[in-house]
Amino acid sequence: MANENNFSHLNKDGHAAMVDVTNREVSIRIAAASGKVILAKEVILALENKSVPKGDVLATARIAAIMGAKRTSELIPLCHPIGIHGVKVDLTIVEDGVEIEVEIKTADRTGVEMEALTAAAVAALTIIDMTKSMDPTSIISEIKMNSKSGGRNGIWHRGTN
Repeated sequence: MANENNFSHLNKDGHAAMVDVTNREVSIRIAAASGKVILAKEVILALENKSVPKGDVLATARIAAIMGAKRTSELIPLCHPIGIHGVKVDLTIVEDGVEIEVEIKTADRTGVEMEALTAAAVAALTIIDMTKSMDPTSIISEIKMNSKSGGRNGIWHRGTN
């Protein structure tokens, strides 16, 4: 039930409330998010050479992203627990750090935008955790939604809507 201002996460009294999605149709929903971790040159070289003291940073960040997506509803107060049916995580070493791309899929009554954003953020945090002894100045940046599809709001792509 939305309040008179149509804010879906507020009840008629203006208090925070979880949206009731019971009557929504189940549909295939996909969301893509991305982020970046800016790292010192020596860390980038260690990533390329697989010589980071804590181990395989990218493999660990990939698993962390998947775990983050699955646990999103435990972290975001009004986020629905939903079935995650697919997670794709691409981590690419670039000149100034690591680029993160995440795509989440479900067949449910609500979208997976928050799961995609959480996955990107958790991947970035894991990269920081595993490299912080080598570079305490690293920066997480550019965490953002890139696209979504499914549900009543249809398709959205960054830069085209």
